[in-house]
Amino acid sequence: MSEQTAKNQSFSRGKRYSPGQKVEILKDADLLTVAQAAEKHGCTPWSIYNWRNQKARDVLATAEPKLTAEAVSQQTEPPSVSATQEERHQLILALWKQQPGLGPSQIRNQLKRKGYKASVKTVREIMEDHGYIQPKARRKEHTGRYEAVRPLQLVHLDFYHFYVHRQKQCLLLILDDYSRFITGWILLKSEAADGVIDQFEKSVIRFGKPEAVMSDRGSAFHSWRGLSRFERLLEEYGIDYYLAKEAAVNGKVEALNASVQKELVRQMEFVDLSDCNHQTARWVEFYNYKRTHHALGGLLVPADRFHGWSEQTLKRIEQGHGADSSDLLDPSSRPLELFKVVSVAGQPAIYLMGKKVLG
Repeated sequence: MSEQTAKNQSFSRGKRYSPGQKVEILKDADLLTVAQAAEKHGCTPWSIYNWRNQKARDVLATAEPKLTAEAVSQQTEPPSVSATQEERHQLILALWKQQPGLGPSQIRNQLKRKGYKASVKTVREIMEDHGYIQPKARRKEHTGRYEAVRPLQLVHLDFYHFYVHRQKQCLLLILDDYSRFITGWILLKSEAADGVIDQFEKSVIRFGKPEAVMSDRGSAFHSWRGLSRFERLLEEYGIDYYLAKEAAVNGKVEALNASVQKELVRQMEFVDLSDCNHQTARWVEFYNYKRTHHALGGLLVPADRFHGWSEQTLKRIEQGHGADSSDLLDPSSRPLELFKVVSVAGQPAIYLMGKKVLG
């Protein structure tokens, strides 16, 4: 048999690679590119992709996850920038398990806030390997776009209806237009003015009085004859009131209702009404302080804008430190200025622990 014939038969059977060769090829693919590694070793790019996926599946099948969903929710230290690819994969799956209603782009943003970098394509492929199905996109025409320029310039009120063991629940949501921060919520048996007024006043006490309020024509907000009780309350506060005659005008809270349905109602099996109330409170906390929002640039959460943390958060993400809003609330993580020297009218002055000691 000639040498050329042997080569042709070997080519027809396909080249075989030992486990050690595969490891070397995967290392080159990480250091170079998949195409360059394939050309260097005489294999196809698809083989490298298949070996990568098989390696990830083997890790998941033989080892306990290094980061569980509970560990992710309690994590305070930023992950190492030199973390392995497997650790990043585990974190993606843990984040998705913790909030299964989030899509690949939202998981990517959650990942970036913790100091990891990954493309949406990479996150989607990992999620699809573990059962994620891309939903069909429903495109809607948005008309009359607007946005407040500061917190509490405008808040939206609306109800979302759902059932818990055949018992109807009306979830009232109070949403800040500028930051998408939920300033108040309550579960009611019906759209009652008493519940709306009570929760609105609690929201004012906790976060401050809004300049304007927008709602739909629901009976708890609006009256066809004269002023409703809620409208009279707004008059007493000196708050402007806007009536959304079309759902699209109140679109931000309508989008919030869709998130409640996708991420809470469809993902949770409520034991009873008490459990429903508890799970809703947990989701609102997650939404305000941990869930990234596309309308805020993809990396910010509502609390970043509402509390004025946007610049600080983006700076921490850029530096690779991670930026959970809970960290910003921790006094132990805030810098303390001990010593300061200033010049007042040309005269030096020295401050120690905020107290003037010279000048």
